[in-house]
Amino acid sequence: MRFDVVTLFPDFVRQCAAVGVVGRAQQRELLQVETWNPRDYATDNYRTVDGRTCGGGPGMVMLIDPLRAALQAMREAAPEPVHVIYLSPQGARLTQGRVEALAKLPRIALLCGRYEGVDERLLAHEVDEELSIGDYVLSGGELGAAVIIDAVGRLQEGALNDAQSAQQDSFSDGLLDCPHYAKPVRHALGDVPEVLLSGDHAAIRRWRLKQALGRTWLRRPDLLVQRALDKESRALLEEFRREHAQTELTRQANDAAEQ
Repeated sequence: MRFDVVTLFPDFVRQCAAVGVVGRAQQRELLQVETWNPRDYATDNYRTVDGRTCGGGPGMVMLIDPLRAALQAMREAAPEPVHVIYLSPQGARLTQGRVEALAKLPRIALLCGRYEGVDERLLAHEVDEELSIGDYVLSGGELGAAVIIDAVGRLQEGALNDAQSAQQDSFSDGLLDCPHYAKPVRHALGDVPEVLLSGDHAAIRRWRLKQALGRTWLRRPDLLVQRALDKESRALLEEFRREHAQTELTRQANDAAEQ
């Protein structure tokens, strides 16, 4: 898979993509990340890429021509069709489902805006999709681009040492992930749940599903509304709720006793 990032800060993007899973994926030639700086395609002596917004008001807007020239050079650099994404707080919210769909594409271009944004006419003619990584505003699209490269890149076949890691991630099946533990088994901060040490794979699967359902219910109940639960899942969620209620009663009783 190939990423082409149109950005005023190519060094930042390259550095972000050089570490961890994405960095290893590039070393294994599973992933390619290229950058394109609009300043290289500006035609004046000052390499101007922005101008004042029409109608007055604060801030500057990225100009059409340098961006369009950068995008044209990007398109001509490789034969694969390219899906162009503009990183914007006005875009659709990025989800794991969208990440999984993007991971199937051969080539993605990420357009990083700055200042007040990009001239709307360029977006209308050159961009296939706008995406947002959350309901907040950043100084530019580079951090969003880094998020997409990481989220999509790690799903490429061979990027993860164990492919099942991605299948168990939060949101991969509509639920948050279950808790995880490592050695030592006994610790001053608590012990590893006995079921995880039992060697009973069916019991472990059931415990992990129950914890994932319960954690989703506690932290992101909106996700459960969107997910049809089978009989086993409904029973496990009810079991978690009963256990959680009992734990809360015990905690409240202990707090009252200490007072």
